[in-house]
Amino acid sequence: MKGNSRVLKSLNAMLADELTAIGQYMVHSEMCNNWQYGRLHKAIEQRAIQEMKHAEKLIARILFLEGTPVVSHLNEIRIGPDVAKQFAIDREAEVGAVAAYNAAIKQAAELGDNGSRELLESILKDEEDHLDWIEAQTDQIRQLGIQMYLAEQIRE
Repeated sequence: MKGNSRVLKSLNAMLADELTAIGQYMVHSEMCNNWQYGRLHKAIEQRAIQEMKHAEKLIARILFLEGTPVVSHLNEIRIGPDVAKQFAIDREAEVGAVAAYNAAIKQAAELGDNGSRELLESILKDEEDHLDWIEAQTDQIRQLGIQMYLAEQIRE
């Protein structure tokens, strides 16, 4: 089924965002593992895996619409030197993802591509959950202090 070129362009833009997020989250996860923050390592690694699943779904949709998935394009990967900065960077990325998915959903609906709209809506819900989790972590840091927060992350 031949897809709308504008929708395909948006799907590939979302794919670039997801591929970028995978790299960023994997590095942040491994940094936490290196620092022995086992809880954070596992949580961030799971987020990276979920982003991989998003990328897989986007690739499948692009192929279904007879487009070409562009997997060679990444956005800038930003790495935080410590946990608090990682959360700030990740929050910014998730806020951008939520806005981008909302715009892509609106476009797909306007162009009558409800299959793409439904896929994008399902991914949007996950991105909103990611943002909520990051905001909860930053609230805990603010309430407990970074040292107490990090002491809790050592446990697995």
